[in-house]
Amino acid sequence: VPPEKPVNITCWSKNMKDLTCKWAPGTEGETFLHTNYTLKYKRRWYGQDNTCQEYHTAGTYSCHIPKDLALFTPYEIWVEASNRLGVAVSDVVMLDILDVVTTDPPSDVHVSRVGDLEDQLSVRWSSPPALKDFLFQAKYQIQYRVEDSSEWKVVDDVGNQTSCRLAGLRPGTVYFVQVRCNPFSIYGSKKTGIWSDWSNPTAASTPRSERVAGGCDPKGGEQNTTLRRELKQFFGWVKKHAYGCSNLGIKLYDQWRVWLQKSHKTRNQVGKEPFV
Repeated sequence: VPPEKPVNITCWSKNMKDLTCKWAPGTEGETFLHTNYTLKYKRRWYGQDNTCQEYHTAGTYSCHIPKDLALFTPYEIWVEASNRLGVAVSDVVMLDILDVVTTDPPSDVHVSRVGDLEDQLSVRWSSPPALKDFLFQAKYQIQYRVEDSSEWKVVDDVGNQTSCRLAGLRPGTVYFVQVRCNPFSIYGSKKTGIWSDWSNPTAASTPRSERVAGGCDPKGGEQNTTLRRELKQFFGWVKKHAYGCSNLGIKLYDQWRVWLQKSHKTRNQVGKEPFV
């Protein structure tokens, strides 16, 4: 059968001098006959058609125009599909190079702990080189997930800064973090560019909480009083039963715990405090 009209043409530029476009072969896909695809383009107000030469650069149905593109000029772009039984032409896409600029993902993404804070991680990264080369402004997004989940949470309000602190995280948990970039305000263009790919995942873990899950912390005053009392009992017992520092160790501590339990029993039975 004759080819179907190519659809879903999308294009992007990484340096404002090139253009990469991709498309789909049509609702029914390829026919049983070999089909050739040709991407063509021209300036809107200039009648000369140009043909893309570098195919399959971003997949099977794609083509790359490496240079000789003009800024501040709308381009008309379309794809022609042809086989032995006919030709089908896609709808024409009109775009300005400045409106489809994208970049490589941010580089040097680092994720680290924020001191001993159990619920926070610090993320920092470097801007893509193209932002510096062409004086782009940029906005960033962060997404993160826990190690045992496939669900990402997205942070939209990062703005144009190159660092961010994630809060409200789970203690003692490994997180994977990615960052991406969107250039905007390119030579005064009012449209934002195209989001870059996400950076490679970077992992870090939050500090583990020392609190026992489901337990209650004693009040500070009660905790200190108990500690002082037990230390007083322990050192008093050491004076009576240990001879020199060489005997101090785990076994001695275990013996003291046994003595402490016996003294508690005696105190409960007789109603007297043991001698310390």
